[in-house]
Amino acid sequence: MNPTGDVWLVVGLGNPGPTYAGHRHNIGYLVLDVLAERMGSSLRAHKSGRAEVVEGRLGPIGTDTPRVVLARARSYMNETGGPVSALAKFYKVPPERVIAIHDELDIPFGALRLKLGGGDNGHNGLRSMRSSLATGDFYRVRVGIGRPPGRQDPADYVLSNFSSAERKELDINLVEAADAVESLITDGLERTQQRFNR
Repeated sequence: MNPTGDVWLVVGLGNPGPTYAGHRHNIGYLVLDVLAERMGSSLRAHKSGRAEVVEGRLGPIGTDTPRVVLARARSYMNETGGPVSALAKFYKVPPERVIAIHDELDIPFGALRLKLGGGDNGHNGLRSMRSSLATGDFYRVRVGIGRPPGRQDPADYVLSNFSSAERKELDINLVEAADAVESLITDGLERTQQRFNR
């Protein structure tokens, strides 16, 4: 895929390596895997060496099917912005065609919210992206993980695995989040919010 400026950049937020693979904080990675499978491919190292990408199309195949780059940084969550900014420059993607998929403590597990712009709400990956892109005006697919029970530290909670009860529903949630990403690209924010925000 040649950089031409008419492509979407979809970024799954998370931490690299097997230690973090099943953590709540890595739900962006997990949704990205679903999307890559729909493209019939898997993520591979980008020439920058700072990210893994897969390039293709999402949605019904046709002449107007959007071209998409799925990406995840090889850096830790709080350093996500640098690799994302480099990819955005390489593919000539403006911030308003960047989608970040991330975990959200303030949304119940199993729920989704989509929006354009906003702050980082204490999320280190979003903070890094806002800094490196010099704007917060990119799309967010916020995948609910809920607040920790009792007095558990939220930082410990996001860096822990899903409960056995959550894992029973996780695959369904990942598919729905992937559907929301596709809808956002093909149908726009308002229609997608009407369908998925609840």
